[in-house]
Amino acid sequence: MTDTHNTRPADGEAQAAGRSRLRRVMRYLPLVAPVLLWAVPCWVLLYAGQHWPLPVTLAGTALFALGLIGMPLAMARGHGRRQQDWAAITGDSLLGGSWVLFTWSVLLGVLLRLALRVADVGDGQDRARIVTWAVLGVTAVLLAWGYTEARRIPRVRRLDVQLPRLGAGLDGTRVVLITDTHYGPLDRARWSARVCEAVNALEADVVCHTGDIADGTAERRRDQAAPLGTVQATRARVYVTGNHEYYSEAQGWVDLMDELGWEPLRNRHLLLERGGDTLVVAGVDDVTAESSGLAGHRAHLAGALDGVDPDLPVLLLAHQPAFVGRAAAAGVDLQLSGHTHGGQIWPFHYLVRLDQPAVAGLSHHGPRTLLYTSRGTGFWGPPFRIFAPSEITLLVLRSPQAPTSG
Repeated sequence: MTDTHNTRPADGEAQAAGRSRLRRVMRYLPLVAPVLLWAVPCWVLLYAGQHWPLPVTLAGTALFALGLIGMPLAMARGHGRRQQDWAAITGDSLLGGSWVLFTWSVLLGVLLRLALRVADVGDGQDRARIVTWAVLGVTAVLLAWGYTEARRIPRVRRLDVQLPRLGAGLDGTRVVLITDTHYGPLDRARWSARVCEAVNALEADVVCHTGDIADGTAERRRDQAAPLGTVQATRARVYVTGNHEYYSEAQGWVDLMDELGWEPLRNRHLLLERGGDTLVVAGVDDVTAESSGLAGHRAHLAGALDGVDPDLPVLLLAHQPAFVGRAAAAGVDLQLSGHTHGGQIWPFHYLVRLDQPAVAGLSHHGPRTLLYTSRGTGFWGPPFRIFAPSEITLLVLRSPQAPTSG
């Protein structure tokens, strides 16, 4: 099917203001967020008029206090210097569970309570207890479903993308995008192999990986990443770094992808020629590369397009959608990105919008540039995907110059 384009005017000042607001919020988030995530559900479920027996109230409060203390400790051990996978799994699962519990405690704590009052259902205690059981039930169902969604083989999302400058000889070029595989504490080697089988079934001309391969070093996650070496493409397999590579010895990942037969497009390009027409396939390091301090790593679009004929169409790989402002200024035709995960766990996408110009799908930026933002192939951290399904994307490039069939 063909996706509908979402037109968004380029507005650098508005995006900059949004990123500034997000940075201010993020400064205090590590201190405030854990307290809110556990204290709000504790209040809504135990202290908002339920009048539970004292042992129930004390046991429930102890569980919430244990979560408040245990979650940051487990995440620190799992994602800090110790890198203990069991702790990362525990902390990440608690983070995802508390986010879902917080969200539905707030929503049902207000909306359901109001509906019950309007319908004159029971007294205050009855309504409060109904809210408690509803929140717990919805949370349990969503977490079970979200875990299944996170661990499943992603659905293939297919769309035709017309590029006005694409020559007729390249019409029908099949580009497959995977991104944000995030191999990590949960061993997903079998999942990785099945994803690669799904990619191969699409018979792509070009397969792209736009970064965030894993959480951890290439040496540590090699077994999970190894199936990427089986991916097939008729013309090229290309890769660019994501921000998570720069938390885990990025050069090791560049070297491993090269070893697996992928071409790391580190501020460089290659030419795809067919039927007398040419497409430039370029890539840049992630925008966080320069601040990583790793020598030679930075996002350098001018270097990626050095020597390119300005009349040729350009397909650009850049991990973060936020790079599209630079891409549009350079006249790039199509940018492929990931990074957002589509929010991963609803309604986190509202926070993502403060930092990125697009969360998922195809969008317009400037007079020429299209941006496709994938929801990602894997998941980061919490092993849940709720109302933000993973995807393998097949983009079929279309030329307006190609003859139409009768």
